[in-house]
Amino acid sequence: MDREEAKREIEKLTEELLRHNYLYFVKNQPEISDYEYDMLLRRLKELEERYPEFKLPYSPTSRVGGQPVEGFETVKHSIPMISLDNAYNEGELLNFNERVEKILGYSVEYTAEPKIDGIGLALIYKNGILTSAITRGDGIQGDNVIENAKTITNIPLKIYDNVPETFEVRGEVFLPFETFRQINKEKEENGEEVFANPRNAVAGTIRLKDPKIAAKRKMKMYCYQVITEETFLPDSHFERLKLLNKLGFSTPPHTLKLKNIKEVIEYCKRFEEAIKPALTFPVDGMVIKVDNVKLWDVLGTTAKFPRYAIAFKFKPEQATTKVLDVTFQVGRTGIITPVAELEPVKLAGTTVKRATLHNFDEIKRLDVRIGDTVFVEKAGEIIPKVVKVAVSKRSGKEKAIEPPKNCPVCGEPVVQFEGEVAIRCINPSCPAILKNSILHFVSRDAMDIRGMGESLVDRLMEKNLLKDFSSIYELKKEQIASLERMGEKSAENLLKEIEKSKQKPFHNVLYALGIRYVGQKAAKLLATHFKSIDNLINASVEQIAEIEGIGEKIAESVKKYFSLKHNLELIEKLKKHGLQFKTEEKEKGEQPLKGLTFVLTGELENFTRKEATEFLESLGAKVSSSVSKKTSYVIVGKNPGSKFRKAVKLGVKTVDEQFLLNFVEKYKNKR
Repeated sequence: MDREEAKREIEKLTEELLRHNYLYFVKNQPEISDYEYDMLLRRLKELEERYPEFKLPYSPTSRVGGQPVEGFETVKHSIPMISLDNAYNEGELLNFNERVEKILGYSVEYTAEPKIDGIGLALIYKNGILTSAITRGDGIQGDNVIENAKTITNIPLKIYDNVPETFEVRGEVFLPFETFRQINKEKEENGEEVFANPRNAVAGTIRLKDPKIAAKRKMKMYCYQVITEETFLPDSHFERLKLLNKLGFSTPPHTLKLKNIKEVIEYCKRFEEAIKPALTFPVDGMVIKVDNVKLWDVLGTTAKFPRYAIAFKFKPEQATTKVLDVTFQVGRTGIITPVAELEPVKLAGTTVKRATLHNFDEIKRLDVRIGDTVFVEKAGEIIPKVVKVAVSKRSGKEKAIEPPKNCPVCGEPVVQFEGEVAIRCINPSCPAILKNSILHFVSRDAMDIRGMGESLVDRLMEKNLLKDFSSIYELKKEQIASLERMGEKSAENLLKEIEKSKQKPFHNVLYALGIRYVGQKAAKLLATHFKSIDNLINASVEQIAEIEGIGEKIAESVKKYFSLKHNLELIEKLKKHGLQFKTEEKEKGEQPLKGLTFVLTGELENFTRKEATEFLESLGAKVSSSVSKKTSYVIVGKNPGSKFRKAVKLGVKTVDEQFLLNFVEKYKNKR
């Protein structure tokens, strides 16, 4: 066989095998036997090994896994992969619908699709060829796991229909139950620790550095969203799923388009009772979306969730087991939480050995005792909790649970503040408080010191190298390198991360301090308003509370934190280590648009959306994501969406990009 013949046969076999993949995995209409398919694949592999220069980037032989990768590239998502708000009952679905109708002024159709219990993944195609596969990550950016994604047999490596140059498809990667059981069986036989549940298994698999192992795990993916040129897509979400299916993607089965919320509720009940028990893959609820995608912009989002969709979570699984003992955990703020130590029991695919009892009021309400048989369930399928006692099974030997008088970790007396249910340790030197405070301080949303996890913090504390946050910045290379499972290179990498954290902005540092009730949003509001830690320390409760979004509860907590001498001493130490305790202010120029609210829609020729937003804000304007009667202007670019139509409907003034360019010309030398 000459080179040209080999090239032609490789191309022919590649296309033929991809067509059979589509018929088998998507259409469920195979034309050849598994043996015939394997023979074709073997022939292709032989030819590619002899003529590697002719192997196509979307070859089906990629599915068996290539060479191990050294690491994953971090990639920013085209648009954030946001989470959905949850509904746990019929009333919460009705409330969701009511909010939708209140904004729109009329009722809508919905699409209901099974909520796959897996791991989110975004597939990027360029000219129809799969080029990237990005994990959800933190929602803003994720890891490119393209080599592992190629091993997922129902992901198209090439789209044969004509699609736009850039084509993104999002979905959920999962493991079928039978595959999961087989993986765990093999792990048990090899003496390895088994996976807790299918989601846990797929989360570990998708980021394996050896694609050959990933290929053996036989992951699957169901797709639920497409992002590309809007002109290419139908307005209906349900029709978009049908389009994805036509293009070769597997979409969630049992997806329906429904006329109103009443039909949605009826279908959710029927699915949970009659369909879910027979499924071969993990589903933990239904995703309900407004079917008309054009309305999604009109409905907008809250600070956390989109208003056009909600996840209806199925009833959590329950199990009965025995309370063997009760232990006490000490958290970052000193709150002592009682934890039931249980006889191991299977619950929602996980072996549960512990469950929270929340607080001592809850223990009284449940009248739970050591030795009781109890009902355990997963609250929102996250944290197991004790929900009920089987009183009829009591023998009389059960023991009452007494609140501790001393901290179970440091031994100091505990306190209960007036009006609070919680019992606390207030010893700032308590090892449990210190450990959890440090883990919060170094976490991603705070100082983001990579590599400083729980195990390392434990080892540093054992050597008495961590006494407070400032101790982190006093660590020496030889101290770190001498620790078990560490070395010079690991020590160098950690010190680089610690040094890098000094550049984190003031609001990150403020959040990292762990002030009670001060989350990320509150920290940003306080940092923006007061500009420096000194201004905040000297502010009164009233001055802090008057900031919109703060309130008296947070203000009193902040004031109390800064009234303690050891906290002020800690801040002085951190200042000396170079942490940022001031918000850098850019000199403000004229603010001709102060008090006006703008909304952007369509494509701008001379600005990215971010650049336009920042320029408007520099002129004093507020930029909103949704149009309302309070909107001053809507700036309209090419191919505007529903925001433009809503502006016209509400009588809001619309302007084109020239409006912005006029201001650029006028203020270009003043900014």
